Amino acid sequence: MSDVEELWQKSLKRIEQVVSKPSFEGWIKALCPLELKGDTLLLEAPNKFTADHVKRRFVRIIENIISEILGRALEIKIIVNEKKQEVKENEDVKDSDEGLDIDYQYYGLNPKYVFETFVVGKCNKLAHAAAFAVAETPGKAYNPLFIYGGVGLGKTHLMHAIAHYVLRKNPSTKVVYVSSEKFTNELINAIRDDSTNAFRRKYRNVDILLIDDIQFLSGKEGTQEEFFHTFNTLYEANKQIVISSDRPPKEIPDLEDRLVSRFEWGLLADIQPPDFETRVAILKKKMELENIELPEDVVIFIAENFKSNIRELEGALIKLVAHFSLHRDEEISVEKAADVLKGILPTKRKSISIEDIKNAVVLEFGISPNDLMSEKRSQEFSLPRQIAMYFAREYTALSLQQIGREFKKKDHTTVIHAHRKISQLIKTNPEIKRKVERIRGKLGI
Repeated sequence: MSDVEELWQKSLKRIEQVVSKPSFEGWIKALCPLELKGDTLLLEAPNKFTADHVKRRFVRIIENIISEILGRALEIKIIVNEKKQEVKENEDVKDSDEGLDIDYQYYGLNPKYVFETFVVGKCNKLAHAAAFAVAETPGKAYNPLFIYGGVGLGKTHLMHAIAHYVLRKNPSTKVVYVSSEKFTNELINAIRDDSTNAFRRKYRNVDILLIDDIQFLSGKEGTQEEFFHTFNTLYEANKQIVISSDRPPKEIPDLEDRLVSRFEWGLLADIQPPDFETRVAILKKKMELENIELPEDVVIFIAENFKSNIRELEGALIKLVAHFSLHRDEEISVEKAADVLKGILPTKRKSISIEDIKNAVVLEFGISPNDLMSEKRSQEFSLPRQIAMYFAREYTALSLQQIGREFKKKDHTTVIHAHRKISQLIKTNPEIKRKVERIRGKLGI
């Protein structure tokens, strides 16, 4: 064993003690030490996805542990093994090309729902990391994995991505993806046709069972009984179970306590509606995949107005692209986009002018309009300015950039920060909440 390999083995023992088992098995052990040159340790990752994730989540931990072992500061550099990456990509393409119809039709998978097309943000980071860990080491990471969240937030995408990843890695893996509704219908048919043994063989002799929308088992006592025994059989055999729902187990009505308990044995990972930055990233990923080009301000307009879920967000993009593909002579602008999407735009609250907002804020805080528009950073002036930006975003049709320009800010992220800060202060600071309410009163909203 070389010196660098010996160092890495020592490091692994310590790293294993400070990171979770799934993280260690799924990410850290995938790395390979190449050389220690001066104050830099070069590690190799099997693919870019692993390299990027380790850099984001674990590189500081690794650096600290190895620096402690060596007794000196050390920097970690991670590179991707291009040959392995190329071979893997070729294998993936081959796997997904050969028998393409059979694979997708048989497994019921959407070919676009893979990890590479899933946009990660604060809203879904845990669910994504858990899903990937499960795909890397089925039955060893989080079992069961229970993913929950509202409609159109990416639960099904992650479940399909797990199946794709596992089947690419090992095509002989027995994977079953099914909705709870289909599971129920198949059970009913099996009872009617006296073929329950075949039904049980199908669902209990698998390596991975992914069951979508488990909340539809609510009140179905017979189906719950069957799924309870299916769950036990798979769990006791260390087979992976992944479940999705629109709510956590305890909130599913008329679900047996024994099922609720078992669903909570593993990891519960929720997915929230995407924040602004994630919505922009989702739109840009969709545009990249579909070879779509739109002006930045139009992308931001869509992201600002479709906030509830990814399905609506992408639906707005598709509607817009369809319109402009049929009307190529029209200029693509925010104004035109608003006109095209007016039928599906969420209902706006009462609209007020930016000048009304500025006047109400300076009146409430007893400062001058010049102070409100100044670059002064003291709390006396920055707080009113942020509250004005909050109101502008909540109650005007102005884009983030337009609001920023109204307050002489070049970067629209200043407006995002102000809106977030005031939204939080309204919840936690009674004095700020009262001021905001008084300003609302002045504006008649």
